[in-house]
Amino acid sequence: MHKDAPLAHQASEAARKQGKFWEYHDKLFADTKKLKRENLVQYAQELDLDMAKFEKDLMDLENKKLIDADAKEAIMLGATGTPAFFVNGRFLSGAKPFEEFAAVINEELEKKKLPVPAEAKVQ
Repeated sequence: MHKDAPLAHQASEAARKQGKFWEYHDKLFADTKKLKRENLVQYAQELDLDMAKFEKDLMDLENKKLIDADAKEAIMLGATGTPAFFVNGRFLSGAKPFEEFAAVINEELEKKKLPVPAEAKVQ
């Protein structure tokens, strides 16, 4: 995890509390080099968040405890960066092409004797 990740995580949690998690998420991942506090505040302003509530939640120690627990669990599972995915417990690290996800998902469906949708079959 990089040094700016914990505060970015805290900011996304603050945005979630105002119903704007995914919009905030998209801003964070649009430029992952701009995750300093001033950038995080700017993104909240761009999304018209209640800035007093955002600032309070950004520094909330209870949120920080949850985020620290999430980070600890992620590291324990081998996910040391983003993006990280698990498909039925199978770890996929980093951005992957559709075909790689489809192959893993299809294998898991086949293990459970479930049908693989035709459009998801990988050649």
